[in-house]
Order: sequence, then structure tokens, then C-alpha cells
Amino acid sequence: MAKKQVVKQFKVLAPGGTATPGPPLGPALGANGVNPGQFIQQFNAATQEQRGKVVGVIITVYNDRSFEFEIKSSPASVLLKSAAGIDKGSGTPQDMNAGKVTRAQVETIAKEKMEDLNAINIESAMRMIEGTARSMGIVVEG
Repeated sequence: MAKKQVVKQFKVLAPGGTATPGPPLGPALGANGVNPGQFIQQFNAATQEQRGKVVGVIITVYNDRSFEFEIKSSPASVLLKSAAGIDKGSGTPQDMNAGKVTRAQVETIAKEKMEDLNAINIESAMRMIEGTARSMGIVVEG
């Protein structure tokens, strides 16, 4: 049997456990040669414990139209917005603050994202998360 060849690899963000084949996910999958119904069924089963949280997914499509997907942690911006209790970041972060988070919340987010970050230790991961918070207009206290 011939070895499968990778045709395409792409990334999408989807709500864990509650994804639907409708826009924007379905058309993105179909355009890249993935059966949306089949993907949604497998994805929702794999992300049942992350129900409602937005997660990143890397999808690899092979020449026989089969696919594999790897689930990543939620984006830092989504985690920061939920920790600060806001809907969106500041449009002008240097002038206007959007919300506040504590160092303990930043540490929790950094620990959750540690395997997806290219940080050596938790302190450098926290600095990365704090940088994202600054660019969103979220103040880190304590």
C-alpha cells in the first residue's frame, strides 16, 4: 500500500464540543477537501470536555481525502477576555484600558497554554501572556 501524501495543512478556530457545519467552519473545511459532517462529528466527540471554549485545530488533509486533526489550547486572547470578564479588547490599548486581571490569573492561563508556547519556564510563559494582555488593553495587577 502506498504511503499517504499530505495535500494540505491548515488551521481553524472552533468552539469545542458544539461545532456545526455552518459558516464559517463548514465552508473552510469544504474548500480544503475535508468532509464537514465527518470532521464535525469527530471534533465534537474529541472536545466534549472543552464544551463552549474556542480551541485551535490543525487539520492535515491527505491525497485519499482522509484527514487528521490536532487540538491546541484556546488562544491567549480568548482566555484573557474570559478572565477579565470582557467581550473584546481595547481599540486603543495605550490610551484606554479594557479590563484587569491578576498575576494569579495570568499564571493559570500560562500553565494551560504552556505546551503550545515556546517558553522555557512558567515565568517566560507568563511574560508572553502579559504582553498579549497589554496589547489588548488589559491591565495586569499584583
